[in-house]
Amino acid sequence: MPAVSTHGALHQLRTANRGRVIETLRTNGSMTRSALARKTGLSRTTISTLLTELIEHGIVTEASHDASRRGAGRPATVVRLDHSAGAAVSIDVGARHLAVAVGDLAHRVLAERWVPLPAAHQALDGMDRAAGLVREALAEAGVAQGSVIGVAMGLPAPISQTTGLVASSNILPGWAGLQVAEEMSERLGLPVFVENDSNLGALAESAWGAGAGFDQLAYIKAATGIGAGLIQDGKLFRGTTGTAGEIGHTTVAEDGPICRCGNRGCLELYAGGAALLGALHQSHPEVETLERVVELAHEENDPACARVLADAGSHIGVAIANLINLFNPRRIIVGGELAGAGETVLGPMRVAAERSAVQAAVEAVEIVPGVLGHRAEVLGGLALVLFEPWRFGADELVRSAIPA
Repeated sequence: MPAVSTHGALHQLRTANRGRVIETLRTNGSMTRSALARKTGLSRTTISTLLTELIEHGIVTEASHDASRRGAGRPATVVRLDHSAGAAVSIDVGARHLAVAVGDLAHRVLAERWVPLPAAHQALDGMDRAAGLVREALAEAGVAQGSVIGVAMGLPAPISQTTGLVASSNILPGWAGLQVAEEMSERLGLPVFVENDSNLGALAESAWGAGAGFDQLAYIKAATGIGAGLIQDGKLFRGTTGTAGEIGHTTVAEDGPICRCGNRGCLELYAGGAALLGALHQSHPEVETLERVVELAHEENDPACARVLADAGSHIGVAIANLINLFNPRRIIVGGELAGAGETVLGPMRVAAERSAVQAAVEAVEIVPGVLGHRAEVLGGLALVLFEPWRFGADELVRSAIPA
């Protein structure tokens, strides 16, 4: 019987432990050595040995962390993946805006750009604009293209994960049927993964916002359109084809008007951006954006704007009740422009949900506003690259940079 190589087995174990340290830092950002040991399950001695090697090769860096100061003692020392280890890029395309962010693998945003878009912009024009904005942001961040491990792109539309196609163009006319990932990848020379923007918002709030510490939650993006992102066991739940969370097309009135999707009485017909602006057309013909509606209601106590927002909250609450009954989440986080109205929207939303959902389920859930505001979706793109690097062919992240 051939002898087993102890050296080979130890080398494999060391490589596996090194990979575990790198992956833990990638998904958690800056950490103390003791926190890293707890998270990986490795001994403090093993962690110290591995970090010494990773620091020597420029993969990990060490710094003081003032936010961890305890009393008058020394600031805690944290370790994180070095700036040179790689970068993530996020593109968020909205009905009226385009946002780009560049972040490093230590969860730090290095550059962020926002520009307005015409309401009916063409898809190819939007992608050209996005590519230019990415190049500007990379230059501002001092990040070379070769350091980018992936680009996540969020769209306010269902994305078929089986085909990569935009499955609907209700919010972005002209985008349906396009292979957006391929188009953007050609423009940037980088791997691109396209995701529904509500899913990205859910990821960001789960990692750094109102959902931190919750393994199961739903994120509601209430804006021009209404969508939901679902987190189950700490990971995105996309469904069979990637279109889970299309709460905007939940029926709230069986005899209601016909939606562009072919259904009757969809939530978006009652609580989406077009519905709210339409309801205000007679009294406020000059109001053209949801941001202005929220501003008038929240800052100027305009009764008409407050009424349409409260009605929207009630309609969304009915749909959320169905979500509570089916998904039974621990926390529901509300983002998007309508969340900026605070309790004007959230109060009626909670009342409607409590009235329509199963009592045990609704008593166990909290409906809260997001804390990341309008940045949730673009930050969620960075989170997607950090937490799912295999989607960009980066599952061997930085490991190859270390000599065997």
